[in-house]
Amino acid sequence: MKALRKFLDGVEPHFSEGGKWSRLAPLYEMVDTIFFVPGTVTSTAPHLRDAIDIKRSMFTVIVALMPALIFGIYNTGYQVSPDAGFLQNMLTGGIAIVPLILVSYIVGGLWELLFAVVRKHEVNEGFLVTGLLLPMTLPPDIPLWMVALGISFGVVIGKEVTGGTGYNVFNPALVARAFIFFAYPGEMSGDPVWSLADDLTAATPLAAASSVQGADAVALVSGAGYSIWDMFLGLIPGSVGGTSTLAILSGAVVLIATRIANWRIMAGGVGGMVAAALLANALAPASQNTMLSLSPLHHFVMGGFAFGIVFMATDPVSAAQTDQGRWIYGFLIGVLCVMIRVLNQAFVEGIMLSILLGNAFAPMIDYFVLRQNIAKRQRAYAKQ
Repeated sequence: MKALRKFLDGVEPHFSEGGKWSRLAPLYEMVDTIFFVPGTVTSTAPHLRDAIDIKRSMFTVIVALMPALIFGIYNTGYQVSPDAGFLQNMLTGGIAIVPLILVSYIVGGLWELLFAVVRKHEVNEGFLVTGLLLPMTLPPDIPLWMVALGISFGVVIGKEVTGGTGYNVFNPALVARAFIFFAYPGEMSGDPVWSLADDLTAATPLAAASSVQGADAVALVSGAGYSIWDMFLGLIPGSVGGTSTLAILSGAVVLIATRIANWRIMAGGVGGMVAAALLANALAPASQNTMLSLSPLHHFVMGGFAFGIVFMATDPVSAAQTDQGRWIYGFLIGVLCVMIRVLNQAFVEGIMLSILLGNAFAPMIDYFVLRQNIAKRQRAYAKQ
């Protein structure tokens, strides 16, 4: 590390103002702060000392994503050949998924660097997470050019046009996924979502649950060969990182323990999902809508609900900022997810649109929470 520090110090003058590569100063800053804590301090008080900065916060999120990603790589190979063995499944999955991640990081990183150079600011470290979240929400067989197009839309339209990191209204990774979903729905949904093997087609559990109207959704899922245990472990078709609830929960423990993500949003989301699912179950006997009969446990382990509520709804920029608001925000997302799954089966996944809608309402939720707190304090002060 001393040699790297000496090298970076040696080339720094070339990237400083007046140097021959000064236009590429954000590139130097990005490399330098990845390996070393920035040496700059505030010029006036107060001075805060902490062992972590934003880049290391983002790195913690990436660490939390690793269990879901590693399992997603294995599961991709497992779906192609269940009897191939662990190493062969990892190799098959890696060949399919690693290119998705590389394209997402390279193309999105170039956009980030371009905006940093033009605006003359540092490279936004939030992309370290966005660039990994997007491929983990996609099916493993999606064409690479769609990944490139999607991450371009998410970074440019979802974040940079609103001012960059800290100013985005919506989660950039979800904006990218929504763009791909609506522009190319055939590549994102339907029964044959896996095409890594010529003779392999498989319906996801959510697709199986909505396949026959007037039937029992739980029976349809079981009949398709998916048990609760299989869905909890993640040995099912689906997006790269969204199938294993167990792996996702291990990531949630990391985020909660390090306080990178707020547990109130997760708890509120689960609470809203359970309440909406129980209400749907009560209405099931009076309707031919198959999805009404799905239990809260099925909603929790099916599709991308767990992944979305843990890693995407908790985005510190686009989520609610007040503690009370976080409960309301999470509850709203959970309710909307079930409503979308049940009432509009063209969007059977539900969690993507529910989080985007939650992002849109987050500022208003915080506004009313703050107004309520101000009014409460004014009443208490008037009584003195």
